[in-house]
Amino acid sequence: MQWLFVACGGAIGASLRYGMSLWFAQPNQVFPWVTWSINLLGCLLAGIFFAYSLKYPVLQQETRLFLMVGVLGGFTTFSSFGLEAFQLIRAEQLVLALLYAVSSLIVGVLVLIIGFYITQYLLSLK
Repeated sequence: MQWLFVACGGAIGASLRYGMSLWFAQPNQVFPWVTWSINLLGCLLAGIFFAYSLKYPVLQQETRLFLMVGVLGGFTTFSSFGLEAFQLIRAEQLVLALLYAVSSLIVGVLVLIIGFYITQYLLSLK
């Protein structure tokens, strides 16, 4: 039954992201402001929910699955990244938090580049 909370939340989050990308899209814009804004909004919402869930532990079950894993997971995975980095900082694991943040960003972009060029190469073989 828990998967249903995640699935419904994910559908809502993904739909919200898609809607915002259509609503705020500006052609020929170099910086990805829409994605950047969505990711930062997701982090803000993750921080808000995390604070609520610490104060009200009942929110850590189905509500967490629906909002955090589902809605914010569909809206942006960056919110999960931000929350995890914050939890490391809160646990006074500053070096690990920095390593996690920097490696996630750098490796994420590198993997995207590798995936792009491998796929581009494979598609050119056809």
